[in-house]
Amino acid sequence: MKKIFLVRHGESKWNVLKKIQGQQDILLTDRGIKEANLIGDRLIDEKIDEIYSSDLKRAYDTATIIGKKLGLKVTPMKDLREINFGIWEGISNDKLCTEYYDELCLWRKEPEKLRIEGAESLKELQLRTMAAVNKIINDGVGDNILIVSHSATLKTIILGLLNMDLGYFKNLTLNNVSLTIIENRDYNKVIKVLNDTCHVKESWLK
Repeated sequence: MKKIFLVRHGESKWNVLKKIQGQQDILLTDRGIKEANLIGDRLIDEKIDEIYSSDLKRAYDTATIIGKKLGLKVTPMKDLREINFGIWEGISNDKLCTEYYDELCLWRKEPEKLRIEGAESLKELQLRTMAAVNKIINDGVGDNILIVSHSATLKTIILGLLNMDLGYFKNLTLNNVSLTIIENRDYNKVIKVLNDTCHVKESWLK
């Protein structure tokens, strides 16, 4: 049995500014670094064999902090990057609400149908990310694999691993440094943990 551990990156500077990041290479905040250390502590007893990460700094730096805790090197993969959001990248949430209201409503209600200029569709994102995940699963040398990536990317991976329709994308939410665990059992893949953030209690970050 293999377990796939999925972790979203720590808080980034654009998370604070509430700007659309996509594939823009944004750094972690000080809080994000603390969050990465906390999820690293959480994973110490999980017997992780390998760590893979998006090559964007907010994810790779989160993975590297975890790797130092676990004594493991991180393998960066471009195909684990966040969705390319095209012309939305760098836009604030407020501007998105005023200038792209109809598109934003579609993203919230039926994101699999949204087409943004210069952006990937959810289907294109999932094809890219699942190709990377399947390679990791097939080539990996251990039973417990950690992947550090981004919200939209991880949601398409979860749905892909569980053979669930992309229409359920809107029903998932993943917080910063949340932990999701999927077990690859003989008869099926199952979610053991979803969006768990018990390791980042507010008092721990002060």
